[in-house]
Amino acid sequence: MARPRVPLLSRDRIRESALTLIDRDGLGELSMRKLAADLGVQAASLYGHYPTKDDLLDDIAHSIMSHVDASAFEHESWRSALVSWARSFRAALAQHPNFVPYLATSGPGRRDEALRAANAVHGGLVEAGWPPRQATMIGAAARYLVLGSTVGSFSRGFVDDIQVYRDRYPNLEQAHLLRDKAEEIDSDSFELALSAFLDGLELKFEKLSPRRGAAK
Repeated sequence: MARPRVPLLSRDRIRESALTLIDRDGLGELSMRKLAADLGVQAASLYGHYPTKDDLLDDIAHSIMSHVDASAFEHESWRSALVSWARSFRAALAQHPNFVPYLATSGPGRRDEALRAANAVHGGLVEAGWPPRQATMIGAAARYLVLGSTVGSFSRGFVDDIQVYRDRYPNLEQAHLLRDKAEEIDSDSFELALSAFLDGLELKFEKLSPRRGAAK
């Protein structure tokens, strides 16, 4: 029998299948054995591409973070650039909420794509006039905001039964309606938090030494 022209497995195919499994079943359900079954191969076949599950997870993280765009810091004001980056960051993570806990615990400090974004954010803020220490904290705080907004849905956590709330929690008597508008509410809540965060930063920026000048 002739060998197939296209290999049965590739890193891209393994990574995409693993992410599909995580999206479907959750991060805790990923195992090399289960992934191999989904791909129709033996688990041993995966290890030539990814020696460990951690290697696979790190490559998935790299792939997701590659969609985060921090280029606005090259030509926009620090506030506009922060908005652009935070929205891009959230959009990338919102596609795969089950994977967010891994990104939250593994940190950005060892992946090239994450480091590129962090470098752009920090450099852009310092260039605009923020002291380096505060620029670091702003980047970290924005990251916390994005991660928190994507790790789970606030609105989808409510059940549809009105009596659950009406009998004991009268201030939540409309909570049964939230699930149907979950995406809108979660997105608008993120925008509200981001705007409030930036409004507070604007006030701090105005108090910086005049030699730093206005925001670029």
